[in-house]
Amino acid sequence: MNLSDDLKARGYGEHTSSPLEEILEHKRSVYHGIDPTADSLHVGHLVPILLMKRLMDQGHRGIFLVGGGTGMIGDPRESGERQLLDRRTLEHNKRGIRKQLQKIVGKRIEMVDNLSWLKKVSLIEFLRDIGKHFTVNELVKRDLIKRRLTTAEESISFTEFTYSLLQGYDFLTLFKKKGVTLQVGGSDQWTNMLSGVELIRRKEGGEAYCFTAPLITDAAGKKFGKSEGNAVWLDPQKTSPFRFYQFWVNLPDERVEEYLKVYTLMSLTEIDALLEMHGRNKAERKAQHTLALHITELVHGKAAAEQAQAATQALFGGTSLAELKNDEKAVLLSEVETVRISSKQLDEGYGVVDALVEGKLAGSKSDAKRLLQGKGVSLNGSVVDEETKLTQENFSGGLGLLKKGKRDAVVLVLK
Repeated sequence: MNLSDDLKARGYGEHTSSPLEEILEHKRSVYHGIDPTADSLHVGHLVPILLMKRLMDQGHRGIFLVGGGTGMIGDPRESGERQLLDRRTLEHNKRGIRKQLQKIVGKRIEMVDNLSWLKKVSLIEFLRDIGKHFTVNELVKRDLIKRRLTTAEESISFTEFTYSLLQGYDFLTLFKKKGVTLQVGGSDQWTNMLSGVELIRRKEGGEAYCFTAPLITDAAGKKFGKSEGNAVWLDPQKTSPFRFYQFWVNLPDERVEEYLKVYTLMSLTEIDALLEMHGRNKAERKAQHTLALHITELVHGKAAAEQAQAATQALFGGTSLAELKNDEKAVLLSEVETVRISSKQLDEGYGVVDALVEGKLAGSKSDAKRLLQGKGVSLNGSVVDEETKLTQENFSGGLGLLKKGKRDAVVLVLK
């Protein structure tokens, strides 16, 4: 399967300025722009970044534009204006983004900052040479701007209104300076990308192209991002590798195929085989676990991915805590609620009811007893249906696992 057919099968190219096979017929210099509104990327950024990686792996030259200039403005969003960032914050954010791009795409990335040319442009020059190629009539018809203008409690500032012109100017600059003829981005950026294609045609008489990566949304249909409050960060200090892994494992079945196609580098044949195997026993969530392992390794490295996988299997997959390596135990203990119990407490008759309350799996002892009577509690994988006292035998390697239902768990630690 050629590259254009592969990308279309994965959901890329919902919007294209020309047929995808025509765009990818020749090797091109392609760019993707990211505004440094935070010091970390999130999973929403990953889709176009992995598209860039696919293109680069096929011999296209990839350039990442970090918007030190446009980041001071921010593109229009569904509601409200973005917070304007100062130069120092933007520089800090750019360093974090570069580091993450290097890890995902490769250390030898080519990165440019549009501040390097935007800061040199005079207002008169910009209005005369760029602004005259755009009409207000055209801009107000764009979906997001149109929604903001027609919503009674909303408005849009002139600062936001000019963002599309600045993005078009970026494409024109890269076209002239680096021979860039292709831009890729999320489908929410489609009209902004078209601005560059049209500007290059009108001002330079040149041919340029753009196409979109699919816009992946959460369960509520919102795109991922800081402003939406649903960001799953790539920075391990913001979203730990274990929590990152859990995000993918907990995806519903109806989304997993879509995510496998855009978030992994697996071939379509491999994905089909995996989904067929997944369909035989959906309860095992094999597709989700494969996705989680692939993307966690890509973002955080093999060791962190395997630790997250092992900790997850111990919590939810039936693996004994005794089988965990020391680094895997450390991950588990740092991520899951723990109840530390002394030998003296065991001798004094410390029981499952006490552990349920102390571990916040039950609000009171009477609540804990009702859970036990309803057979909703397990200790080390076995259902506990009475007020059992804990003993040294309940701890393997100093650890025990107490669960309420399938998802809520605490680790018992013998101190």
